Amino acid sequence: MPKEELSFEDFINDVDPRYRDFATQTHEYMLGEGCKLKMQLAKNGYVVSYSHGKTKRVVMNFVFRKSGLIARIYGDNVGQYENFLETLPEAMKKDIENSPKCKRFNEPPGCNSKCGGNVFTLGGTLYQKCRYNCFMFNVNDECIPFIRGFLEHELQARENGGI
Repeated sequence: MPKEELSFEDFINDVDPRYRDFATQTHEYMLGEGCKLKMQLAKNGYVVSYSHGKTKRVVMNFVFRKSGLIARIYGDNVGQYENFLETLPEAMKKDIENSPKCKRFNEPPGCNSKCGGNVFTLGGTLYQKCRYNCFMFNVNDECIPFIRGFLEHELQARENGGI
């Protein structure tokens, strides 16, 4: 029996109606920037991933958690635009500060070899955070404009020769 193909429409129907426009606009923006779409089913629902460039490294995904829809951004080039982090609302800064430290810097054998970690300064503090969990933000009215700004900065850095 053939595997059922997942569609963006199936995903968007599971998104809280308040955030469907944002998810759709982000989807269109990422595709317009040349990103490739990959969709999977996970325990809590869909995982919608966007990869970019020759490296095909993921830039962001939408994932579902008990708290709702999450935008996970892979800020591989955050060091090039760390001043942007200072503009984030306090709740987003707190999410970053509370995210796990990168084991690659502290316990090298305990980390995923593809991680590489994120190193950046926020509020005058140097952080070494996990690539996979550092920039995970609840999709809500406060965060939406900053998620888009984050994606714009990361994609620009990748276009300018970043990872």
